[in-house]
Amino acid sequence: MTTARRIGAPDAKNRTVLLDAAERLMLEDGYAAVTSRRVAERAELKPQLVHYYFRTMDELYLAVFRRRADEGLETLERALQSPQPLWALWRYDADPGTATFSVEFAALASHRPELRAEVARYGERYREAERAALTEALGRYGVDVGAVPPVVWAVFATSLSRVLVMEQALGMSTGHAETLAFIESWLRQLEGEPPPLEDGTGSH
Repeated sequence: MTTARRIGAPDAKNRTVLLDAAERLMLEDGYAAVTSRRVAERAELKPQLVHYYFRTMDELYLAVFRRRADEGLETLERALQSPQPLWALWRYDADPGTATFSVEFAALASHRPELRAEVARYGERYREAERAALTEALGRYGVDVGAVPPVVWAVFATSLSRVLVMEQALGMSTGHAETLAFIESWLRQLEGEPPPLEDGTGSH
């Protein structure tokens, strides 16, 4: 009789360390760098521990993605409670780490059906949550959402950040500064000067 292989507890410290290592590798070197050997090296743990906590690499990828995606949904909730929700939303969408993560997982998911379905599921949840947040925020300022629906702004913000990241990786920069200045000028008209950056918050 075959005995099921034991899998480490989902709240174990080493599991979190492995997830952190995999995420850093993906952000720094791309999804192709996230191998069991490289993850173990970055985490300073034995390679066999990767498969102790994750049966397959796809399971590791899913865990990394779900953790980051859940953080994104939590960020949306906090942004809506912020006195300057549009700045909070834009900073999250425009953060290079957020955009890079999205681009890398989109590329990785194109080769893995299960991961592709999960990325799409969370993507739809995030898009709907951002649409709701933008609808609420724009309503505070009396913006006519009939002219440009909030969901259009949501698509624009996330798409723009990803394009900028991809172009910067290619060495392109023409129009980037002007585009960001335009967006931030519009945000200042609605919400004034941006709030101070918190530690660890990225910006272009």
